[in-house]
Amino acid sequence: MRLYNGSLTGFEAAKIASFDKWMLQIGDGSLYDDIDRQLIKLPSDIAINSSQDPMKSIIKVIYPSLLQKYNDPTYLTERAILTPKNEMVYELNEMIMNIIPGEGRAYFSSDSICKASVKTNDEDLLYPAEFLHGLKFNGIPNLEMRLKEGAPVMLLRNLNQTEGLCNGTRLIIRHLGKWSIRGNIISGTNIGENVTIPRIIMSPNESRWPFKLNRRQLPLAPCFAMTINKSQGQSLKHVGLYLPKQVFTHGQLYVVVSRVTTREGLIILNDDDEVGDPTLIKNIVYKEVFQNTHS
Repeated sequence: MRLYNGSLTGFEAAKIASFDKWMLQIGDGSLYDDIDRQLIKLPSDIAINSSQDPMKSIIKVIYPSLLQKYNDPTYLTERAILTPKNEMVYELNEMIMNIIPGEGRAYFSSDSICKASVKTNDEDLLYPAEFLHGLKFNGIPNLEMRLKEGAPVMLLRNLNQTEGLCNGTRLIIRHLGKWSIRGNIISGTNIGENVTIPRIIMSPNESRWPFKLNRRQLPLAPCFAMTINKSQGQSLKHVGLYLPKQVFTHGQLYVVVSRVTTREGLIILNDDDEVGDPTLIKNIVYKEVFQNTHS
């Protein structure tokens, strides 16, 4: 339905139908060129060759003329780089943030242990602030967050649904305050609204530590690049999939290809040396999931 855009010529309809079929085959796991290793071969117009600096290559393809257009909401709204792991998301966002002009501002978190999660006050001595600052969790910002005016960010928490401030909402930063930022919403139902995002206390849903961390920080993450899982629900004109390592769980590749509105908008750079052939990428599909659904 996202691919259908009204009146189409026969050629355009056939092209969309072909891309649609390819996406569905990825989704149901019926398309494999190496079924033992769960690998599919990429069409030549979708795959780009790796280079000595693959991160710069994918940035250049997905964000052309970045210096001239980084302040254009439409330009930023319609494109993103996706990758499987958070570590690479941080590197890509930092690299792109450094390209944007301006000094920006660094926001540091305030970390503490939730008193209700521990039995004695001695826990504060066992886990000093320096240790807490180094902890990293999915869905929780790190100790330091560097932001610049004009950069796109994504909300990590539901703040006010009536104002469109929901988990996954994207904004463009317009003002960097001391403890908050102001920005314009560029996705969802309240596009164009100017809103303030304050620091809030966040805690990880899952943790291997014997305490609950309270981290007071802006509930934001730069979103030039984002994880595949975080991109769910987004609709984009230009999607670049960067694979330093292959996807690692069911349906991730389908999420990527189904984010894009046209075949021409999808680019994949496979930089995983373990596969051997950069035109072969992994597609993990657990077919028992569909069997359980049909039953």
